[in-house]
Amino acid sequence: MGKRLRDRYKNTVDVEEVLLDASNIPAFNRRRMEGKRESPIARRKVYIVGFLFSVISLVYFYQIFTLQIVHGSEYRAIAEQNRVNSTVVIAERGVVYDRNGEMVVWNEVDETGEYDFPIRAYTDRLGLGQVLGYVSYPKKDNKGVFFRTDYLGRSGVELAYDDILKGQNGSKLVEVDALSHVVSEYETTAPQNGHELHLSIDAELSQAMYDIIATSSAQAGFRSGAGVIMNVHTGELLALTSFPTYDPEVMADGDDVELIDSYNNNEQLPFLNKVVGGAYTPGSIVKPFVAYAALENNIISPDKTIVSTGRIVVPNPYNPSNPSYFNDWRAHGAMTMREAIAFSSNVYFYIIGGGFADQPGLGITKLAEIYRRFGMGQATGINLGQEQVGVVPDPAWKQETFGDDWRLGDTYFTSIGQFGFLATPIQMVRAYAALANGGKLLTPHLEKGVVSKATDINLNPDYLKIVHEGMRKTVNYDGGTARALERNDVAIAAKSGTAEVGAGNAYVNSWAAGFWPYEEPEYAFILMMDKAPRSNALGATRIMGDVVEWMSVHRPEYLGIEAAETQD
Repeated sequence: MGKRLRDRYKNTVDVEEVLLDASNIPAFNRRRMEGKRESPIARRKVYIVGFLFSVISLVYFYQIFTLQIVHGSEYRAIAEQNRVNSTVVIAERGVVYDRNGEMVVWNEVDETGEYDFPIRAYTDRLGLGQVLGYVSYPKKDNKGVFFRTDYLGRSGVELAYDDILKGQNGSKLVEVDALSHVVSEYETTAPQNGHELHLSIDAELSQAMYDIIATSSAQAGFRSGAGVIMNVHTGELLALTSFPTYDPEVMADGDDVELIDSYNNNEQLPFLNKVVGGAYTPGSIVKPFVAYAALENNIISPDKTIVSTGRIVVPNPYNPSNPSYFNDWRAHGAMTMREAIAFSSNVYFYIIGGGFADQPGLGITKLAEIYRRFGMGQATGINLGQEQVGVVPDPAWKQETFGDDWRLGDTYFTSIGQFGFLATPIQMVRAYAALANGGKLLTPHLEKGVVSKATDINLNPDYLKIVHEGMRKTVNYDGGTARALERNDVAIAAKSGTAEVGAGNAYVNSWAAGFWPYEEPEYAFILMMDKAPRSNALGATRIMGDVVEWMSVHRPEYLGIEAAETQD
């Protein structure tokens, strides 16, 4: 029965199946195969489909075998070179402004393409190289990977305020192919830029002071020079310059090897910040401090007269025919303390410093004490690197340095700022600020609006008044040594200094020191000109006078005077 049924559907077709519903043929939906008879799938076709499926499967498994077994290690190495790296995003360094908002250090895109991070740009104003300093840039190895990811402050403000200026680097993911070509980048941590820094320095004033010093150096044969102006109440430095200087951009880029070599081999030492790192024989600018100590120790009445005939002669008990001569720079005649300061009499200060005849002197112990009390022979604390401490001579120093005993002549010379005495301009401007503000020893600094902590060195205002009067006479009294600073618009109290230096005292350092306004001091100043021939007639007070003249026109507010009205 079963076989017949199979044969029927496989081999025979009945008439009624062919003519199935022949009467309803027009109603069939032929698109849905109505009225059609389905034939069974032939075995041959099933075999063909099975064969094709087997071939495809074989090809697929062959490819898997080839990729994983035959070439697996090769493709694995290629895949590893198509990788995603994490790299650093260098943060921008903070911008530096002067006290008036002028940018003096900022960031720029490197147009040469050498660096793929911001490069530092520095003001073209002269005289600020040692103040601003420079940086070294982040570095990559020969594979392009950073091995130094920070800017390194090398000197000046860039070093001193590195914690403020430096930012926080970010990071990103970089996809590269086997040829190290960047495929894509994805920033994962944004960099944080460094903070702005507003300096107390007036960049234009510093440049003007620099230009005046440079011109004067060329005119008179000075080797170099430096100048600084300090607020006597806050410790802010209004101007700071050192001649000669260098270009910070040249040092940061490091490409101009020839120019950098010329800096290194220059006998004028352009890398040295002479205000902070240069120690020089101060000469007569120490005399106001000696005068104050003599008053405080009741050595002499300020109104007592001492006569200078041009020298004092100290007998030699061992050889009476060979006395010691200690010369004044001229015979000043009779003078009190105020005139002695004004005339800068060596004889007067020899006597009150070391004593002579019936007039006692301070002696070296008290001299050294007063110098150190005003901050000489020690660091001021300014955070501008490489500060020198200088030397205040005393018996211990002489014994250690020369293996020799202290003598009266050593005291005489120390009382006029000679012998082994060495001081920096920043020490002296700090000391003069203390003279001006009533005895507050401040730490000099470069941040606008910051007030230094003050150390009270307990000065007597009555004695200070006498010293101030002597310094004012130095400017406005006939025979005063700082007459070049006399003006109608501002009263300046000052002291000049000429220190003999070099073999055979063939050269001199010239100093100008003081403060203004005389009545209510706001600013102290130091201007130092280094190593000119003794024949030079151009002194630091004249040079500082040119600086004050520039301020009267361009910065009258610093002098406490009103700007001149322009006429139509």
